[in-house]
Amino acid sequence: MINLAKNSRISLEKNGIDLKEITIGLDWGSIQHKTFLGLFNTSEAVDLDSSVSLFSKDKTELETIYYNHLRSRNNAIKHSGDDRTGDKGADNKDNEVISINLEKIDPSVESIFFYLNSYKQQDFATIPYSKIRIMEGKHHNPTKVFASFNLSSEVSYQGHVSMLMACLKRTQGGRWEFTALGEPIKAKNIGETIQLIQSRYL
Repeated sequence: MINLAKNSRISLEKNGIDLKEITIGLDWGSIQHKTFLGLFNTSEAVDLDSSVSLFSKDKTELETIYYNHLRSRNNAIKHSGDDRTGDKGADNKDNEVISINLEKIDPSVESIFFYLNSYKQQDFATIPYSKIRIMEGKHHNPTKVFASFNLSSEVSYQGHVSMLMACLKRTQGGRWEFTALGEPIKAKNIGETIQLIQSRYL
C-alpha cells in the first residue's frame, strides 16, 4: 500500500497494468468533547457530504455525483449514500464509498475531483481526521487498498467547512493520475466548491 503525502501523485497502474476499476473510500471522525474535568467524552455527530465532480478540458462541469445524485448518467461512477455521523473511534471502515469504472468514463472528462462539504458547517479544525483511500476493483474491499491519504485536524483548517481531498487527471497517454490534495477551501457547499475548482485548480 502507498501512503500518500499532500500533493503527491501516483499513476493508477499496478505491475505495469492500468487499473480498470477502483473504489474510493472516504472516512472521518466525529468531534469528541471532554466533560466533567476531562474525565468523560461526548461525541458530536459530523455530517460530511462527499462529492465527485467531473470536468472537461475547457473547465466545464459535466456532472456531479453526490447524496442526491448517486450514479453518473452512464453508471461509470456510483456513490454509496449519505453518512451523517462520522466515527467515534478509528474502525477501519469508510463512511462513504464511491466506485469508479475508469474505462466507462466519458472521453470528454479530463479531471475528476473528490471533496467534502460540512453539511452543518462544522469547522474542519474541530474534525479529528479525514481520510481517502483507493482500493482495487469495484467492490469495497479494505484488503485491496492500493493507496491512502490521511489528514489530521490542524489549526490551519480553522474557518474552513470544505476540503478538497484529491483529484484524478487524464494524462496525454490516456492513463489516470491520482493527486492527493488535502486543501481546505473557502466554500460552503457543492456549488461554491465547483466554482472554486474551476477558477483555481483547472
